[in-house]
Amino acid sequence: MKRYIFLIISVIISVNISAQEERKFIREGNKAFSDSSYLDAEINYRKALDKNKDSFEAKYNIGDALFKQEKYDKAAEQFEILAKTTDKNNKELAKVYHNLGNSYFALKKYEKSIEAYKNALRINPEDNETRYNLIAAMKMLQQQKNQKKNQDKDKDKDKNKDKNKQNKDKQQQQNQQNKQDQNKDKQKQQQQQNKQNDQQKQQQQKQQQQQQQKPEDQMSQQDAQRLLNAIQQDENELQKKLRKAKKAKRTKSGKNW
Repeated sequence: MKRYIFLIISVIISVNISAQEERKFIREGNKAFSDSSYLDAEINYRKALDKNKDSFEAKYNIGDALFKQEKYDKAAEQFEILAKTTDKNNKELAKVYHNLGNSYFALKKYEKSIEAYKNALRINPEDNETRYNLIAAMKMLQQQKNQKKNQDKDKDKDKNKDKNKQNKDKQQQQNQQNKQDQNKDKQKQQQQQNKQNDQQKQQQQKQQQQQQQKPEDQMSQQDAQRLLNAIQQDENELQKKLRKAKKAKRTKSGKNW
């Protein structure tokens, strides 16, 4: 029995020591937080959490210290975990949702921010600061949507502009291609025309040559005929002379005998 009582006393003493150390680290964290030494504050809060893993205050303060260091994504994660693990009847939960809304607001995740602020107001409807932040988040969300809408319009304009430019470039290319094709056709026609002209010129030259050569051919035939006639006449004259010479020879020979 004495041993059992001693064990209980030891546990109580250990718990008290851990609680005291937890409070000590939280106080040191709060002091560092007040001095804007947010990283030191976070370190002390985590040491307190090591002494008491269920410490709501240590978890909550870690989230605040992360937010002050502008680690908004980690702060949001910390407050999300805390919101899920905190008793729904705990009025401190409204502060958790409030700070969760602030973290999402800083991340420009306005829809999640609005949802967090609404959860805070459901627990504490009298919180004017949360209500003000909710209105601001709703305005920022609308502004964000309008900005996105305008950006989408600008993108559509740019797309249409690019499309029109592409169509214009395509039309210019087509016109240029058509012009090149027309030039090729003209060149081809010109070449054909030049070829026909050359053929006609060659034919005309050939005809002219034939016309020039025909009288010459006729003159040559006439000259040849005259030459033949002259040769024949000379032959006849020669034959006559030969016959006379023979006849004269026979006559002369007869007289002498």
